[in-house]
Amino acid sequence: MGSMRNSVLLWKKRLGGLFCAMALLALTAGAASADDKPFTFVALGDMPYGKPAKVYPPFKTLIGQVNALNPAFTIHIGDTKSGSTPCSDKMLLDQLDFMNSFDAPLVYTPGDNEWTDCHRWSAGRFDPIERLAFLRKHYYSRGPRSLGKATMKLERQSDLMREYSGYPENARFVKEGVHFVAAHVVGSNNNFEVRDRRAIAEFFARDAANVAWLNAGFDRAIAAKARALVLAIHADMFKPGFFRAKKEAFSGASGFKRFGDALIKKAAAFKKPVLLIYGDSHKYQITRPLPKKAPNVRALQVFGARQMHAVKVTVDTKKPEVFGIEPIKNKALAN
Repeated sequence: MGSMRNSVLLWKKRLGGLFCAMALLALTAGAASADDKPFTFVALGDMPYGKPAKVYPPFKTLIGQVNALNPAFTIHIGDTKSGSTPCSDKMLLDQLDFMNSFDAPLVYTPGDNEWTDCHRWSAGRFDPIERLAFLRKHYYSRGPRSLGKATMKLERQSDLMREYSGYPENARFVKEGVHFVAAHVVGSNNNFEVRDRRAIAEFFARDAANVAWLNAGFDRAIAAKARALVLAIHADMFKPGFFRAKKEAFSGASGFKRFGDALIKKAAAFKKPVLLIYGDSHKYQITRPLPKKAPNVRALQVFGARQMHAVKVTVDTKKPEVFGIEPIKNKALAN
């Protein structure tokens, strides 16, 4: 009888401990999902275009306005200079200095004007492949950390996928249950051009890396039951000729087809809100480019070129419309 009584007491203790552990786990899980707090970030790109003496002062004003807002971070979608501005070392390093003058962390994905279009006479007849190597060497020299005065840790494709070790610019991070993915998709048809064999080879290799990174980003967000996802690229994939709006399909001549098709498929499977941030066409607008195939995708095209403004995005996962979007008008400009 004594041994039986001891066994019963032992089982009661074990069961009690198990119930306590389960209760603690439930409380912890509940707190994790309930504690996501609203935050703001800033998006901008396609600037500063023009002669430094004219465009640098208003760009500095805009940076000061962004710093005064104290966002969690800033996303720069590329095109740090115009396509007709020389792609010199100094020009590219000047833009890097601007990025590091933002107080908060800054995540940068390249545009076409920094490398793809550098073969133009007006841009100095530089080798685009060499300019891309220059960008990767200098802009991503901090390892898995962002730019900006304050930095934050990033996950990079070059560190996580051995077969794509040459793509440090493809990055991702998580903030308050929202997953952020940056992919190197640029204007000028994503460098899918026939001017030389190296351009074509570069396009196919980077396109494969971008698709793999996009798929992995969405798969990770789905597995984590993310509240929303933000995708940052440079290119306007929805230009006529590249995208058939009525069919919501990318043309075969488009350098965005494989990436765009993957976006449609993964966003539809994710089902949660997706914010696509891009530039390239220099027209501030907010659209739903895929209302039938992926209605959860909301697209934000940032200001650019002559309209040297930025965009503030407020993220609140407890609201039906997760992303609140409003312009940040440059005080140094009249328009």
